[in-house]
Amino acid sequence: MGMDYYNILKVNRNASEEDLKKAYKRLARIWHPDKNPVNKSEAEAKFKRISEAYDVLSDPQKRQIYDLYGEEALKSGQFPPPPQSSSSSSSRSFHPRQNPTTSFRFNPRDADDIYAEFFGADTADIGGGGASSRRDPFFRTSNGGSTFGSTAGRKDAPVENALPCSLEDLYKGVKKKMKISRNVYDAFGKCRNVEEILTIEIKPGWKKGTKITFPEKGNQEPGVIPADLIFVIDEKPHALYRRDGNDLVINQEITLLEALTGKTMDLTTLDGRNLMIPLTDIVKPGAEIVVPDEGMPISKDPGRKGNLRIKLDVKYPSRLTPEQKSDLRRVLGGIS
Repeated sequence: MGMDYYNILKVNRNASEEDLKKAYKRLARIWHPDKNPVNKSEAEAKFKRISEAYDVLSDPQKRQIYDLYGEEALKSGQFPPPPQSSSSSSSRSFHPRQNPTTSFRFNPRDADDIYAEFFGADTADIGGGGASSRRDPFFRTSNGGSTFGSTAGRKDAPVENALPCSLEDLYKGVKKKMKISRNVYDAFGKCRNVEEILTIEIKPGWKKGTKITFPEKGNQEPGVIPADLIFVIDEKPHALYRRDGNDLVINQEITLLEALTGKTMDLTTLDGRNLMIPLTDIVKPGAEIVVPDEGMPISKDPGRKGNLRIKLDVKYPSRLTPEQKSDLRRVLGGIS
């Protein structure tokens, strides 16, 4: 027995877009697995059914196919013959559509992504591998193109978007959810605008210029293969650290007294740890301390990191009193 999407969302068959949103929000809040730790597996099953029902009924194309032909036709992409060619037979058997340029493929949306659109992506990463999930800007797939069949020839040039990442993102790794807007043609030849959420998993150690490609996610046009949508990693400047290949570089200023007598530097790493670096030797101006394995993760060699390089700048006093000069001559006089 197939699912009755209207019944799952507890709406009537004439439900408007607003009715569907209200119904989804109410039910998703109740049945989200995170809110049901005791009966999590039952809640997860209901949550997925609610999400699937909303996905189908809120999409005019999917809803029209479901209303006309039912769930089986929607998911198989197979439709009965057009009404004008029907004979006296009342058979409801399904046949593939014959026209290759109007093929339909049921592509259900991810339940967490739908939830993220309503309540924010941070709450939608159910059991997701430790990396936080965050919502990023809205992108339009500007100059892409496509067809809705496999008979297209020319393919539009890829569409590139910069994806700014903090140094912390690139150090720890993170999942980013990108909302895109694109024009598509449905199985009935109508053009409409759809919004979609793409998930990008940024790996620890990725560098500026790394490209993530989503094939054929550009706008659609008849007779043209969709453009690929490419996100290019960009690195936001950091207040303290600078990246140099796999190394991290930080500038630290110490006083002349500290340069001569030593000190312990206290640094906070990009993943929030406290790093204590003792300076025991006399520090000369322009000196650099190298701390192994505290740089950026090396993405091609998991488990390894570059170095942390601390560039030291000695701050000299702007003036000394005669008494201070005398004391310094007495203490340092015999040192060469």
